This record gives sequence, structure tokens and C-alpha cells, in this order.
Amino acid sequence: MPNHIHAIWEMVNMNGKEMPYASFNKFTSHQFLERVRLTPQIIPFKDSHNRERKHRFWQRDPLAIQMNSKSIVEQKIEYIHLNPLQEHWNLVSKPEDYKWSSARFYETGVDEFGIITDYRERF
Repeated sequence: MPNHIHAIWEMVNMNGKEMPYASFNKFTSHQFLERVRLTPQIIPFKDSHNRERKHRFWQRDPLAIQMNSKSIVEQKIEYIHLNPLQEHWNLVSKPEDYKWSSARFYETGVDEFGIITDYRERF
């Protein structure tokens, strides 16, 4: 999506006392900030007007949902796969055509990213 991401992951181990999404947000924010500092033309760089930190990349309250059943996982995957087709995005005509989606993996079995695990192996 142009302005957000959807991700489903399985937490294997806690990262100290941090929640998984906090670790993800911290790591990716630092990576993005470093990249923007090196090549500022990639993303318009803005300082945060927040006293607690100078920069903010991620929305403050991510919508983290615990997925403890196969039906919930399938519902969320379907939503994610159909999201690029929504009228206000209209990015592709088929879910598997969206480059950053796992839909192609579920259609062809090919993992272009090298990080996808078939959710059906977990249930």
C-alpha cells in the first residue's frame, strides 16, 4: 500500500520485555531513518513535533491483532490480499499481481521474498 503495510508474523521468542510490534517498529524506523538521511530524496523527511522523540515513522498505535485460530488468520490474509484492489487504491486487478503481497505465493508456491511460511503449516 502506498501509505501503510499489513504483516502477519509468528512470534518465536520475546525480545526482552518488548512486544513484537515494538521491536519491529524500532528496528525498521532506525533503518528507514538511516536510509532517508543518506538519500533524502526517497521520502520527504520531516521532524516530529513531539517532545518525546525527534522523528516518527510509524503510526503511534499500530493495530496489532492476536490471531489464535485458523479462521482468523484466513480472514486477515484474505483482507490483506484484497486490499490493493480496493476502489480507493485500485493498484492491481488481481491480488497476485501486487508485488508486495503474499497472494502470488499462495497462487504459485513461489516465495520471491524468501521469508514467507505457509500459514497452513501452523494449523
